[in-house]
Amino acid sequence: MLEDLLWLGIAWSGPVVTQSERLQQYRSALDRLLLEGWIYPCRCSRKDLERMMQAPHDDHATQETEDERVYPGVCRPERERMERAFEPGRNYRFRVPEGAAVRFVDGNLGAQSFVTEHDFGDFLVWRKDGIPSYQLACVVDDAAMGITEAVRGRDLLKSTARQILLHQALGLRTPAYFHTALLVDAQGMRLAKRHDALALRTLRQRGHSPAEVREMFAANAINVLAPR
Repeated sequence: MLEDLLWLGIAWSGPVVTQSERLQQYRSALDRLLLEGWIYPCRCSRKDLERMMQAPHDDHATQETEDERVYPGVCRPERERMERAFEPGRNYRFRVPEGAAVRFVDGNLGAQSFVTEHDFGDFLVWRKDGIPSYQLACVVDDAAMGITEAVRGRDLLKSTARQILLHQALGLRTPAYFHTALLVDAQGMRLAKRHDALALRTLRQRGHSPAEVREMFAANAINVLAPR
């Protein structure tokens, strides 16, 4: 990725951080959430967990819904029965406040508001094999690296609301957010890593110059690039 960015004209000047080397930091955050009664163990199916562990993008750029449905509270305990001790081999969810509005002002899209238990429910923060969720890893990493502004696609707006709840629970400063329009193909589907035909490496191998690719990205017209 760093080589492809350099070819495009973007030189990365910061450190290269590998999440697999930061499991202890994620676990420390999990322990705090558990101790303060924010999370609980979940026994939902592996299929459900696999869907919820990834960054919950929406492949249809015209829709505002995400892959993760509102959790129905199958494993949610009564507050007085919330466990405080970590048990290995358990999945953990963040217990969202009931009917709370999570608001923020996006640098691109303006005022945003999402209501818990309506727009999203209790969300996964830890998997039983010891891997943090996308939401928890983002929050911990942003805080550790002193991130003040996060720029990402508009398909992650609802993830921002989830992460704000984690910031508040962990006593962390919430960055400013800027959610961009998505690059889409001719059918209106967002471009993703699985669309290898439009990867920077592939475009480079097809003979396109960095200037051409930058110009087409700026015009949001990358979907019209064809092999030479």
